[in-house]
Amino acid sequence: MLVAIDGPAGAGKSTVARSLAQRLGYTYLDSGAMYRCVALIALNAGGGSVSRVSGALGELASTAVIGFAGDIDGTQGRVLLDGRDVSEEIRTPTVSEAASLVAADPAVRAALVAKQRMLIATGDWVAEGRDIGTVVAPDAELKVFLTADPSERARRRALELGADPEGVLAEQTLRDERDSTREHSPLAPAPGSVTLDTTGLSVEQVVDRIAGLSTAASRS
Repeated sequence: MLVAIDGPAGAGKSTVARSLAQRLGYTYLDSGAMYRCVALIALNAGGGSVSRVSGALGELASTAVIGFAGDIDGTQGRVLLDGRDVSEEIRTPTVSEAASLVAADPAVRAALVAKQRMLIATGDWVAEGRDIGTVVAPDAELKVFLTADPSERARRRALELGADPEGVLAEQTLRDERDSTREHSPLAPAPGSVTLDTTGLSVEQVVDRIAGLSTAASRS
């Protein structure tokens, strides 16, 4: 079974998906981490500038070896790039901004969508991102679109990054605009998905709701 969780930055996708996967005993797929990996490769190859290697982004994405592994305590969420743990490195503000730019490249999206489909072809998965339910797996048994008030999303991201909330909100607004208006795979709820506003809800409350939906979906 596949649970597809999409939504904008700061809606709680990663935390919720990781916790849900642990509860259900499923494997967790962080598709956003894959775009961050490509962004990291591009930044390194371009001397800190994605634009310098814009013509080669598709090839960089195709040849990148991206995998996921558990922490020492068994929780999921470690990201491996060419065998190296880059879990922290890909979470910097610079890589986050570059990832949004990289994700708009059709060749990159095609390469990573193919990798994602191969990963989720067998077994039970909780996959999260911005186009899992719309592009990667439109036939997923359960599709959920997480959202939250923009200010709340910015607060969460600022807390996670140790950054200024106002600055995060400004960057978030630009990213939301870019993600929702891009020509290829724009951010939007998938047909048949359940929209869940996480404003004011704890992670446990959100996981409880989606776990209930998953149980119902598995029985149908």
